[in-house]
Amino acid sequence: MREDYEKVRRFQRRLASRPGAKYQALDRELVSAGGSHEIPLRIFVPKELTRDEVLLFFHGGGWVTGDIESYSPSCATMAELTGCIVASVDYRLAPEHPFPAGLEDCLRITRLVLADPELVGAETPEQIVLVGDSAGANLAAVVSQQLRDSGEPGAARQILLYPVTHWDHDPHTSPFASVRNLGDDYRLTNTEVQDYLDLYAPIEADQRSARVAPLLATDFSSQPKTLLLSAGLDLLRDEGEAYAEALAVAGNDVRVHRVEGALHGFITLPRFSRSLREGYEVITEFLDGGPAEPGGEAGGA
Repeated sequence: MREDYEKVRRFQRRLASRPGAKYQALDRELVSAGGSHEIPLRIFVPKELTRDEVLLFFHGGGWVTGDIESYSPSCATMAELTGCIVASVDYRLAPEHPFPAGLEDCLRITRLVLADPELVGAETPEQIVLVGDSAGANLAAVVSQQLRDSGEPGAARQILLYPVTHWDHDPHTSPFASVRNLGDDYRLTNTEVQDYLDLYAPIEADQRSARVAPLLATDFSSQPKTLLLSAGLDLLRDEGEAYAEALAVAGNDVRVHRVEGALHGFITLPRFSRSLREGYEVITEFLDGGPAEPGGEAGGA
């Protein structure tokens, strides 16, 4: 990954633009906090708008690959299957823009959208739901922590899909069984995760900070109502579920659902995928105010 991340980016874009991947979207740009650059947004409106929520989406790709283009088919699917507007954030990528560049972009967009929900088609801040997958879920979790730490209002809800929450993915030293048992033979490997982390946060002290590894936070209180989806065959499974447990212990409203037999990244699979269908069943239930109590299902479902 250290050598081939640019090739991976090009391949992902070609795959996303394959024949049949059709969708309608509105592109816009918002100015960064310091005014140094524009942060692109792509807004997807479903054919049938059935919910008031707007899903503010941070894509995955290890903070290194992925962008608006490569995630557009997945965001179009997300809009259609949830009946929600989806606003996809094209945050800056490492290694050209290492930590905290991508995080700063996500914080900026979240602040702007919560202050003026009409920017993405919502009427109230309560309708904004943070959503991220993998590294994007890491960014969503850190954004929520950062807003709390700075005394600012955060999103009322967040959906974290198989997030990165810890810094150690070495099978010899990791505290998580999934890292030890699932890091060689499945879609995402131990080496790949470490490559991503080293490209995103090349300073080791940053990797071990809560702004990169949110499970290391000392305060998990006052976080959004959370749905965490984990994948049964994902090396990140246990650290994601541990993050949900930490939120629940701190008194937050949390639901965890493990999609058994699923690989990392299942939200990007075709619509006929069993894993994707199961994931969206749980997501739509969560959006409709499905069962979740403070400390409720943090052990898994």
